Amino acid sequence: MTVNATPPGRSRTAGTAEPVLKVTDLSVDFAVDNVWTPAVRHISYEIRAGEVLALVGESGSGKSVSSMSILDLLPRNSRVSGSIRLNGREVRGLTGSRLREIRGKEVAVIFQEPMTALNPVFTIGFQIVETLRVHFDTPPSEARTRAIELLGLVGLPDPEKAFNSYPHQLSGGQRQRAMIAQSISCDPSLLIADEPTTALDVTVQAEILDLIRSLRDRLGSAVLLITHDMGVVADLADRIAVMRRGEIVESGTTLDVFRNPTHPYTRALLDAVPHLGQAYAENDSTIDLTVSLAAAAEDVELTPELRAQIEENERAAAAAAKAAADQFAGEPVVLDLADVVVEYPGRGRVKAFRAVDHVDLAVHRGEVMGLVGESGSGKTTIGRAAIGLIPVTSGRLHVVGVDLSRHSRKLAHEVHHRAGIVFQDPASSLNPRMTIGQSIGEPLAIAKHLKGQALVREVESLLDAVELPRAYRSRYPHELSGGQKQRVGIARALALQPELLVADEPTSALDVSVQATVLELIRSLQREFRFACLFITHDLAVIDVLADRIAVMHRGRLVEVGTRDEILRNPQDAYTQRLIAAVPLPDPIVQRERRELRAQILAAGADE
Repeated sequence: MTVNATPPGRSRTAGTAEPVLKVTDLSVDFAVDNVWTPAVRHISYEIRAGEVLALVGESGSGKSVSSMSILDLLPRNSRVSGSIRLNGREVRGLTGSRLREIRGKEVAVIFQEPMTALNPVFTIGFQIVETLRVHFDTPPSEARTRAIELLGLVGLPDPEKAFNSYPHQLSGGQRQRAMIAQSISCDPSLLIADEPTTALDVTVQAEILDLIRSLRDRLGSAVLLITHDMGVVADLADRIAVMRRGEIVESGTTLDVFRNPTHPYTRALLDAVPHLGQAYAENDSTIDLTVSLAAAAEDVELTPELRAQIEENERAAAAAAKAAADQFAGEPVVLDLADVVVEYPGRGRVKAFRAVDHVDLAVHRGEVMGLVGESGSGKTTIGRAAIGLIPVTSGRLHVVGVDLSRHSRKLAHEVHHRAGIVFQDPASSLNPRMTIGQSIGEPLAIAKHLKGQALVREVESLLDAVELPRAYRSRYPHELSGGQKQRVGIARALALQPELLVADEPTSALDVSVQATVLELIRSLQREFRFACLFITHDLAVIDVLADRIAVMHRGRLVEVGTRDEILRNPQDAYTQRLIAAVPLPDPIVQRERRELRAQILAAGADE
């Protein structure tokens, strides 16, 4: 399928010029056990100056493989056929110095993980200067000046400091900005952004998307955006090509694909994307997130209709709060934090770090509490303290009736029998040398002393609960997909019928369709077994699907707690408002409105 639609609304004349990138009939195969296995099959697309083409699809669809073939970055067991023309010049088959001239100078890549893309033993400045001197033979002093200018261009607050810093001395968002500075140092005509925001918090993600959009407009570069995040696509892309099993199954303008998807896979992909307000649509209710944020932006002119909707949001939030209070009033408190402080001790000249600062939080039986916030906010620390993995420094912590305020191995062991945890990365949380049956059965064998057929029956019952075939009992983790491994992790966590389940970012590493099935599984199991659940995430769209209440953390403090309606319809804290405003919605028109509103909220905050 050929992608050649011209994006609507472009003021540039580049739409009729020669494409920056033209891919025709591209195929990629890999040699596996001496057999050629296709990864990409006869795809065609083109991108013109100043536009963004999003190549979307789930893991294994071939989107990254096809893009890496442009710069011949595939492993040696690959073969590529078809045509790849850059600015009218055929680049497939180029080798040696001719290929190195193109890499970085005409085509640059923003990789998913900057920590692995940047060299850890060299400063950020050295790496940018090296790029400039390789391609332009720039004098060191001029290259240094240009590098600092680039670091300022990508929004780093102290470019001079960033220039002299090593990658590990910068935050995740700062490292991504530094890598972007290196990528644009040679003013490339094509920028390949391979999952550029997947590892970032939602507010940092919004800043990086704004940066890429600004650079696209300023430099006039063509951008190939590779992602599975449809909210990011709606926010940034002009056109979309949807890939499945190595083929482009649908393409068109962003608006057309979102509003009128024609291929069943595209429709399924869009349906699987969690987005804010989705839970209300399922319950025949309504929520206008743009309106809920408009109430927070002081300089937004409120029309009578807008004011009426804001008042309706406030009434609905108050009603939901009362209903939630009535629902859990008679239920016992399973997790109770009162004035809890958690500090990581210092070493040498490094001072102690306070990760959790005087937090009060209670979770009742049968309740799902969503704990949200950015990286470093302290939410994972609370989750680990809740199951006795780390001690609290001060305050009172009661978990399933056990007082963990004074941490001990005996008390933690008692909690582990009555509380379970599901980790973010299912692959690293399962022992690769144990079968699935052994992993699930281990807690039962240790705590309940089950063995033989009794143990087998319990394991099979748990596999049934998480909707995995019983035959998987004899398989090893590497034989399962990511979603299947996460189901095993959930089964293991539920083995002892816990009163509390801590789920720490359990879906962040999964594709959207797999994520949707895992979220539905957790929701159905929670309703069936009525355990309390502390669901930790930075994704408000995910927590909107599950939570009865939401607690928002920022820099170790709990800034706001309320029902889902209260937090989403009527956010009170400025940080919560910024967090909601930064979440991209998979709707190009609505997302454009929210992006403009977010700019107003940030501007209002800067003026205060």
